[in-house]
Amino acid sequence: MMMIHSNSRGRFLLACLCTLTLLVQTGCWSKDEIEDLGLYVGIALDVASKTEIEKKMDKLSTSNRKKDLITYTLQIIDKQSEGKDGESSGVVTAKPYINVSETGDSLFEMVRGFSARMERPVIGHHLKVIVINEMLSRKYSMNNLLSFMLRDNNIRPNSLIVMSSGMARDVFESKGSNIIPSFRVIEMIGNRYRTLKIIPPMSLIAVEGKMHAKSSYLLQNIVAADGEIEFSGAAVIKGKTQKFKGLLSEEELLGIMWLTGEGKGGLVKSYDPETKQVIAYEIKTLKSKIISQVKNGKISFHVNIQSDGRLIEEWLIDNEPLDHKFVTKAVHSSEKEVSRLVNRALHKIQKEYKTDVMGFGTKLSISHPKVWQKVKEDWDEEFSRIPITYSIKLAITDTGAKRKH
Repeated sequence: MMMIHSNSRGRFLLACLCTLTLLVQTGCWSKDEIEDLGLYVGIALDVASKTEIEKKMDKLSTSNRKKDLITYTLQIIDKQSEGKDGESSGVVTAKPYINVSETGDSLFEMVRGFSARMERPVIGHHLKVIVINEMLSRKYSMNNLLSFMLRDNNIRPNSLIVMSSGMARDVFESKGSNIIPSFRVIEMIGNRYRTLKIIPPMSLIAVEGKMHAKSSYLLQNIVAADGEIEFSGAAVIKGKTQKFKGLLSEEELLGIMWLTGEGKGGLVKSYDPETKQVIAYEIKTLKSKIISQVKNGKISFHVNIQSDGRLIEEWLIDNEPLDHKFVTKAVHSSEKEVSRLVNRALHKIQKEYKTDVMGFGTKLSISHPKVWQKVKEDWDEEFSRIPITYSIKLAITDTGAKRKH
């Protein structure tokens, strides 16, 4: 009898467990089918600049109480282009995306405003990139521009943020009929191992951390023209104001990448001092170490920069084997060029912009926390007065088949 009772109780518990398991199973949390949603993959923010469609609609529609401060552009995956010839919108398009713009003073209001213009609600579950116009970032802080996006649960926190010297919405145009510009920007970031001109990506959540810490940082700058785009330099965001401070040129950005050691690949192009011919050093490895020092209450930094690479191009010797003397000459030429780039970068960020975008303050806070507590409130200003020295050591470990044995 005891065995029968025990088996019955076991079966009863198993049945209860199975029932509970079924109850807690989750299905699709939303009642909306993906085909019925307007999935936007890109956001562009510009100083108010109404499109021609907006101007025409404004003349016909009733007015709304708002100020024209910002133009908000969404890049939406156009499911209608997949064989339906744009029948729902009345416009035949071969492109797999559509760009729609709204102008106003509340980003959230503008997003909801698209619901009065489109047949499908827009949703940001698949947002890839946020492009912010340089002039807009001069006027409004990143706290203001990103506030709504950081609060919206539908927007992905790992979305990439970049700055644009020109109109941000121009980044979302392409010549080809099978290219989605937002995806193209993301894929271009993957080319970091080929060049030092592409900085480590800054996501929405990473920028939020910088904002909370009131730290200065860099955003990749992007330019667009005639359906083509290019990464060109970087935008400096000032820690205290969280506004655009200035732009780093490509050469100044290269200097920053050597100082931080965050580059994955690239080259150094220098010129032989005697013949003025090209010498190209390809980076195989790049390391940098920032050392903070405090002596008699005075802060200083030293940066050790090291790299191994290969001599990939030279216009000096006509198909002759390279000897040790020439390789040494190429190393010195490349080191001199790196030194020039580093000097340019340090002068720009320390003396002109007075912004620590490379993490010197972080190194100080780790090595000398008590000193950091005294200077952290006005760190960017303090940083502009601190002496920074550096050493550069390059090594050519490969010259190809032209090396003399």
